[in-house]
Amino acid sequence: MNMARWTLSVAVLTFCAMPVMAQSTIQTAFNYNLADCGCESDCGCESDCGCESDCGCESDCSCESDCGCESDCCCDAGCGDCCGCDTCGGMGDLFGDCCLGDPCTLKDQLCPCSPWDIGGWAQLGYHSDTTRMSTSPGDLGSFNDVPNGVRLQQAWVYAEKKANARGCCADWGMRADIMYGTDAQKTQAFGNPPNSWDFGWNNGTYGWAIPQLYGEVAYGDWSIIAGHFFTIVGYEVIPAPQNFFYSHSYTMYNSEPFTHTGALATYSNCGTDVYLGWTLGWDSGFDQYFSGSNFLGGFSTDVMDDVKLSYVTTIGNFGWRSAGTDGYSHSIVFDATLTNCLTYVLQSDYYVSKNGSNGTVGQSREDVGINQYLFYTLNDCWAVGGRAEWWKSNFNGDYTSYYEITGGINYRPHANFIVRPEVRYNWSPSDAAPAGNEFDQVVFGVDVIATF
Repeated sequence: MNMARWTLSVAVLTFCAMPVMAQSTIQTAFNYNLADCGCESDCGCESDCGCESDCGCESDCSCESDCGCESDCCCDAGCGDCCGCDTCGGMGDLFGDCCLGDPCTLKDQLCPCSPWDIGGWAQLGYHSDTTRMSTSPGDLGSFNDVPNGVRLQQAWVYAEKKANARGCCADWGMRADIMYGTDAQKTQAFGNPPNSWDFGWNNGTYGWAIPQLYGEVAYGDWSIIAGHFFTIVGYEVIPAPQNFFYSHSYTMYNSEPFTHTGALATYSNCGTDVYLGWTLGWDSGFDQYFSGSNFLGGFSTDVMDDVKLSYVTTIGNFGWRSAGTDGYSHSIVFDATLTNCLTYVLQSDYYVSKNGSNGTVGQSREDVGINQYLFYTLNDCWAVGGRAEWWKSNFNGDYTSYYEITGGINYRPHANFIVRPEVRYNWSPSDAAPAGNEFDQVVFGVDVIATF
């Protein structure tokens, strides 16, 4: 995963009583590519960097590498040798030039001319306290629930062949992911009956998970995946390299699914993607619990050149999450590139189910969340950012508001490494919050991610 783009964020804090228009980005939490290849795309949806494809479906081996980077592994770090030696002027100039070159990857070493991509990452993290809604170590109340030590949170390996169906071509693909770490228990198919698929592959606070295993077929502008796959709901995602922040929002952890088992069709044309799918509830892995069966769909479109709007919904029986009753959720994400270096994101989520909350029969559940992000890119190596969130839910009995503000830095000393320090403040005005009057906290966290 190329994370050559750096972003900084100072979040604008708006606390509203009801959900307003926000944004929902599909699969990736943020586009880290500061310098694109420079190839314009029109409604013909040309292939990357001028590598033309015709109905003969030529292999990628004949295509030159992106942006003229000829090296077998890593391009030299000299300016001009590779994509992205840019700064944003102003404060960016104080940090000097940052020319990372291309990252080293397993694919380049093992199969540079194969349609298969093999890679992964390792994430080590430290946080000074459990992050709310977690109140005790290892209670699964948040991703960062094992504090006061350096933990292996994600050791991740994937293999993927993308279905490349340009023009009149048809193709097939598949993907498999496996991971180990303290994040695994939150990534397993916990919407399953106990001890099915990967649910229960635990070793203390560590564990294993297989978050994705699916096949894909594609023809022209259509593609269909079937199997076990990540949700398209929301802005933040589970894979650490695809998020700006080390910690996650309340909304992402408490009001959105992480994975699905089912089928999802995508139609892509001229800056618009339409999604139509069906799944066995939320967070299921090749099994069905509480008779889960729901619609998954929505769209993502370029409203203007620098503005994207996404809407994704789930409707039906969410299985374990809604205790076998019907529910509705949506995530709306508004993503605006304000300048070459400044990006603003607004997200609003809503969730309601009739008679269940996380498998508990007889208790209705309603959540609403508003998240705001502001990212500022200094250069390819440095970015700063902020997140401000209001989340309200009755998951603890009464309707209670929860707030958090997070400020962080992304630093890339090398194309394969990223360091993400952050400071987060959580608070709630209600004693009904988990941990009562001790809910309010300041948490320092930092992680290091190495990709390969």
